[in-house]
Amino acid sequence: MNKSNTLNILKNAFLMERQGKNLYEIARDKAEDESVKTFFQSLADDEQDHMDILEKQFKSYMSSGKFAAGGYDNDGGTEPAQDILSTAVKANINAASFEATAITAAIGFEQNAVKLYALRSEGAEDPEEKKLYKWLSLWEKTHLQQLISIQESFMDRIWEDNSFWPM
Repeated sequence: MNKSNTLNILKNAFLMERQGKNLYEIARDKAEDESVKTFFQSLADDEQDHMDILEKQFKSYMSSGKFAAGGYDNDGGTEPAQDILSTAVKANINAASFEATAITAAIGFEQNAVKLYALRSEGAEDPEEKKLYKWLSLWEKTHLQQLISIQESFMDRIWEDNSFWPM
């Protein structure tokens, strides 16, 4: 792949991470419950970490034409989700709140990130680029699974609260 295209992918990935971080910070600031604030802050922190990594790789690629080796061999993103935090978040987010809307929007961000990173991992020729994008894809899948789980709990609560379940 040519240098310009690789740099554009890195720029787009960085922008996507920044947008996700901004969304999570706004949701954190609007949240009233501490467990919900903590959840959104955790997601924002992860996105900042990803931005830092992408910036490092952008600089490396600009200067050397290669991705820096960088510890992306582990599957850190596949660590089990924080069940206690997720349970508290599920219980403390109102399905009609801004936080619930942010979760829905974040699902779209995370789906796009998973798709972009998985495609780049498959198409990358540079082994370090391949590792980086696979690692990022796994992290974003973890976020996506957490968010979908929380959203599904909203649906269940709405159905139960409104007696929509079949008799």
